[in-house]
Amino acid sequence: MTADVKTKLSAARTRLILDKPFLGALVLRLPLVEADPRWCKTTATDARRFYYNAQYIDGLSLEQTQFMLAHEALHCALSHFARRQHRVKQRWDLACDLAINPLLIRDGLKPPPGALYMSQFEGMTAEEVYPAIDDLDEELESLDQHLYDSDSDSRDGTGGGSGRPPPQPGGGGQPQQAREEAGAGGAPQPAPLSEAEREQLQVQWQQRLAGAAQQALQAGKLGGGMARLVDHLLAPRLPWRMLLAKYMTAVARDDYNYSRPSRREGPAILPSLRSSQIEVVVALDTSGSISPAEMAEFISELDAIKGQVRARLTLLACDARLAEDGPWEFEPWEAFKLPRDFAGGGGTRFTPVFDWVAGRDRAPDLLVYFTDAEGEFPKQAPPYPVLWLVKGKAGVPWGQRVQLN
Repeated sequence: MTADVKTKLSAARTRLILDKPFLGALVLRLPLVEADPRWCKTTATDARRFYYNAQYIDGLSLEQTQFMLAHEALHCALSHFARRQHRVKQRWDLACDLAINPLLIRDGLKPPPGALYMSQFEGMTAEEVYPAIDDLDEELESLDQHLYDSDSDSRDGTGGGSGRPPPQPGGGGQPQQAREEAGAGGAPQPAPLSEAEREQLQVQWQQRLAGAAQQALQAGKLGGGMARLVDHLLAPRLPWRMLLAKYMTAVARDDYNYSRPSRREGPAILPSLRSSQIEVVVALDTSGSISPAEMAEFISELDAIKGQVRARLTLLACDARLAEDGPWEFEPWEAFKLPRDFAGGGGTRFTPVFDWVAGRDRAPDLLVYFTDAEGEFPKQAPPYPVLWLVKGKAGVPWGQRVQLN
């Protein structure tokens, strides 16, 4: 059986390389290792290798084997081993699977029995899926095992993931004696990654992700969903608060004045520090994509920054059109806050905000737009700097884009 299983894995990997070069290039980065079935019930990864239970692979079709290879490779390429942070391991494992599997299914791969899939999570990242998982879904468990870290709340008690084996092909479980005999030559369960290993592997997998995407683009075989995901993951990950403060500080920097002083101060012309107030327009997307809590957090951050840079803020709220009771203006010494609650509206158009600014006497020093970037943009960029703080994965045609989540 082992020789047949290795042949199947090799054939599945070859077909991925030919048909799905993006996924195939990632799968090639994971050496195939037969694991001791006493701990590996299906497949697993530690971000270094692809571990498999030979009997489980033997019961899959070639298409389902492709799915499992690609599934483990995406866990690694998307750096799921480095993105968990404070989150509960079992729920994070579920969120990662529920984010990955719709991508693979949409790309034409066939999942095996027991693979988690919920259509409502299509197009979402693991971070977006995580809070949406119902705490009452106690029966949900990952099909595979995620071995890169451990947690005391891991359900399988091994620290190696939350995978629960599906029923074995043909019915019934593998006899205990047979499992022990088969496990004699299987690889032992690897230890979780150290912090240094995690950081090193994250850099390596980001490079591999970029390289695989480039190869697939050249071959014309990178699907739209995968392309958007790659763009999202390879975008700069600086904290949005830091970037917001950087831009507002840059446009508000103090300058020097070389105007001639009065005669009483002497004939020399010396530079004097000149501080001026800046004008910032703040636009809120109120179409329903941004929650009230997120709006409040954004406004609070701006309020903390504006006093330091002497910014006068004008707030606009817009979905498909501008809020009729706006705009709202705030002097540098006034607290910047939401004037009222904004309920989700219809579609999203950004043009009303820029049309309003164009009708003013002077352009602002900066326009900051808080949005999901899903809407109608003006065809041409305005003659002033625009900073888009974007929740989600959508792109912008011009201006500086800062990722929020």
